[in-house]
Amino acid sequence: MRLQPKKRLGQNFLADKNIRNKIVAACGISSTDIILEIGSGKGEMTLTLAGKARKVYALELDNRLIPFLEETFAGYKNIKLIHKDILKFDLNKGIKEKRVKVIGNIPYYISSPIIAHIAKYRKKIDSAFLTVQKEFADRLVAKPGTKDYGSFSCFVQYYFEPQIEFIISRGCFNPAPKVDSAFIRFKVRGSPPVKVKNEERLFKVIRAAFNKRRKTLRNSLQGLINKDALEAKLTESGLDLNVRPERLSLEEFAGLSNL
Repeated sequence: MRLQPKKRLGQNFLADKNIRNKIVAACGISSTDIILEIGSGKGEMTLTLAGKARKVYALELDNRLIPFLEETFAGYKNIKLIHKDILKFDLNKGIKEKRVKVIGNIPYYISSPIIAHIAKYRKKIDSAFLTVQKEFADRLVAKPGTKDYGSFSCFVQYYFEPQIEFIISRGCFNPAPKVDSAFIRFKVRGSPPVKVKNEERLFKVIRAAFNKRRKTLRNSLQGLINKDALEAKLTESGLDLNVRPERLSLEEFAGLSNL
């Protein structure tokens, strides 16, 4: 099928069959697995997944692809094509099975919203396997004290154990993006790695800190608490008053949030 990818939808179709097979192998799919595929594209990956899994829910947003995919999947009873945006898809209502594996090559411009959306349904998700731009993947697995570490690093690592499995060259896609991609595994945590009294407050503190990451923590958090009280809390938590936010671990942010 000759179809020009839509730049507006961030489409970069994975054209390398060997990489498709490598991705499926890395996902460890069994005949009992239920798969949610984000972005069926031209259906090549969908068909590969359907040959391994019990059932594939294939989401596709592009109107142009639906007739072609309906014809392509006509002979497969274990593929259900869903014409819907992943950000508007309710996994609890749309998938009757209790547990699902999520797989997808997701557009860079909505990678963060998609991962945040998946996190909302973590009790239903066994694990997620996503292809994202390499620079973005580096942010997801970044450790404190590195340039890539930020608020979204903390968010992802609170709910998941992210791990980069391998790098995919830009030449494996059509059209070729300007940067390489990374295939990353998200193992859903049974429970968060830190204990907090209020998750909403934790992420409010983290976002406020990184919104002004060039400033010291004392200055970046002044909007949340008055200066004297903040300094007292920083001292109580054993943190340097002039520490910058990227130096703090998730555990230290949790301790500060609890205080």
